Amino acid sequence: MPRLECVPNVSEGRRPEVIERLVAAVRDGGAAVLDVSSDPDHNRSVLTLAGEPESLHRSLLALFTVAVAEIDLRTQRGVHPRVGAVDVVPFIPLAGSTMAEAVAASRRLGEAVAERFALPVYLYEEAASRPERRALPDVRRGGFEGFPAKMADPVWTPDFGPGQIHETAGVTIVGARFFLIAFNLILDTPDVALARAIAREIRAASGGLPAVRALGVYLESRGRAQVSLNLLDYRQTSVWTAMAAVERAAAARGAAVAETELIGLMPEDAMLGVVGQALKLPRFQAENVLWRTP
Repeated sequence: MPRLECVPNVSEGRRPEVIERLVAAVRDGGAAVLDVSSDPDHNRSVLTLAGEPESLHRSLLALFTVAVAEIDLRTQRGVHPRVGAVDVVPFIPLAGSTMAEAVAASRRLGEAVAERFALPVYLYEEAASRPERRALPDVRRGGFEGFPAKMADPVWTPDFGPGQIHETAGVTIVGARFFLIAFNLILDTPDVALARAIAREIRAASGGLPAVRALGVYLESRGRAQVSLNLLDYRQTSVWTAMAAVERAAAARGAAVAETELIGLMPEDAMLGVVGQALKLPRFQAENVLWRTP
């Protein structure tokens, strides 16, 4: 059976007991939980799962069961944009599987979620049914609060499910895509306007780095501003290149990057590429590393 990765983003990052129930539900379904990253300021948890399509399907339906019961977007707040209790569910083909298989898994899940939970479901990226739904920010635009008006436009009729938002769980976005690297850079300043200026400078939509999305946000728990990056294709813009661009932009404004954080996992060749760039070894590869055990 093909093995897929799946990275559901859930709109809960502050209640450890709820996060534990979400993870337990996924494990009970049979999928492997590779990583869980939660953040109280974003009020979001990102789960990295892997498995064959059937176990992922069971696990994700179990995840939705807990999320729909536990998360109320009418009161949920965080610095990260969101439209759903389970906000976005991308499938990614691993070695030995294909994008077509990832698309099929996403469509099957979207239909099942709509039927079981009365949730409107939108398909995006490689699974998108319309060109305007391909990019995640375009589907998410307006947020949970703005989606009732958005759905009044026939252009935004859901791919599956009812024509109005779920009262507490909103809508959900499901699709298939290439590996995305979520990489955040925390600045040594609380100036969120500065972080937003840097994000505008480097994001692809503003003419910055290819295949890069960026937001500037304030992290109340740390008293720092953050430049939050999504690298849509590390083959076009590497983590190292993106980090260097943020560092230059920050320095030009009298600030610096204090620390970074990786949300979820990173493909091996992306990490090797970072090491190769840092060491100025253009042909750096796994064979150059001597692995030592304790």
